[in-house]
Amino acid sequence: MSRILNLVKTHYNKAASMCNLNPKVYDILAQPKNEIKMNFPVKLSDNSLKVFSGFRVQHNDILGPYKGGLRFFPNVSLDESSALASWMTLKCSLQGLPFGGGKGGLDINPNDYNEEDLQRITRAFARELYPYIGNHKDIPAPDVGTNAQIMDWMVDEYNVLSGNDPLKSNMKSVFTGKSIEMGGSQGREEATGRGVALNIIEWSKNKNIELKGKSFIVQGFGNVGYYTSSILSSLGMSLIGVGDHTGYLHSSEGFNVHKLKKHNDLNKSLEGYGAGKKISKEEFFKIETDIVIPAALELQIGKEEAENMKCQLVVEAANGPIDTEGDEILLEKGVDIIPDILANSGGVEVSYYEWLQNKSDEYWSKDKVQVKLENKMMKTFDEVYILAKTMNCDLRTASYIHALRRLEKNYLRRGI
Repeated sequence: MSRILNLVKTHYNKAASMCNLNPKVYDILAQPKNEIKMNFPVKLSDNSLKVFSGFRVQHNDILGPYKGGLRFFPNVSLDESSALASWMTLKCSLQGLPFGGGKGGLDINPNDYNEEDLQRITRAFARELYPYIGNHKDIPAPDVGTNAQIMDWMVDEYNVLSGNDPLKSNMKSVFTGKSIEMGGSQGREEATGRGVALNIIEWSKNKNIELKGKSFIVQGFGNVGYYTSSILSSLGMSLIGVGDHTGYLHSSEGFNVHKLKKHNDLNKSLEGYGAGKKISKEEFFKIETDIVIPAALELQIGKEEAENMKCQLVVEAANGPIDTEGDEILLEKGVDIIPDILANSGGVEVSYYEWLQNKSDEYWSKDKVQVKLENKMMKTFDEVYILAKTMNCDLRTASYIHALRRLEKNYLRRGI
């Protein structure tokens, strides 16, 4: 079993045992419903032909259609997609959404291709996905390495394939995370980062901690890392460490988040930024700070990193950034962890709003989206926090239990 699947199983088993999950429900949720692998050729702009490998894992649909992102990233695999799809099932259940969990992607580095070839590859992938997706079947969204433009191409290809089929009407709602022009929602771009920040705010209220003057570090400075940092900085907090695959920086005085983003957008790298000291990844996790926000990829914080960390709170803006050893060590040290299925669920929450808007041909203002998101994030956090206190467990286990109970209730009501 891969490390990431083992991570999912470990957390799942702990929560299932603590809440006495029905054995039949346990068996159903322990494995995905469908695992789809596709290999397909694409003729590129230089007339060469290349075969690409794509995946889609549909974990569970008891609550509604499968929902989850598509990654364009090297080494995307069935194991990774399966783990991420199961997290999506839990994430949607935790937030009370009418969705199940799905995930997938292409084993590809999008930076290796020009725009024309990337569009060809994306459209070919959409053709392969076509039989398996639909606005009441499986609703993909962006993830690592994909964005609104990728979703727009997929919507258009789905539209071409559907033709005038009345059973496949309202094509816009088959994908979320689209551009505004193609039916995307206001507030979707920053939704995940905003959700992360809202969880931190609600945590501070419950702990009676003043955020102003506190420091934080962020691993990953893409959409999620930037918007989280921007909101926290606006509250008077200081970003003193930042890093990604291009390098790591530390500044005890704090970084200007917007200048850092401008540099990163222009250079596609943190390398060469004029402020701060260049440090290693190992040194990054040794920075003494109040809050650590891993917002990059899975399995970034293991035994060594956890032992070196000096913080009050870790917020999983990424999916599965802490391995099982790291998790145990941090909890033993008394560090609070806001888990991924709670912390980064703002993205799927606003994807739900986008889906609703597309289905009803409505367009909500950014203010309406943000107010709804804030109310939902804070309500769910408070429910999890109270459950953790009641059951004397950590926030991750409480989040899993909350999600599993809703899934269990749905199965039992159906006589399973």
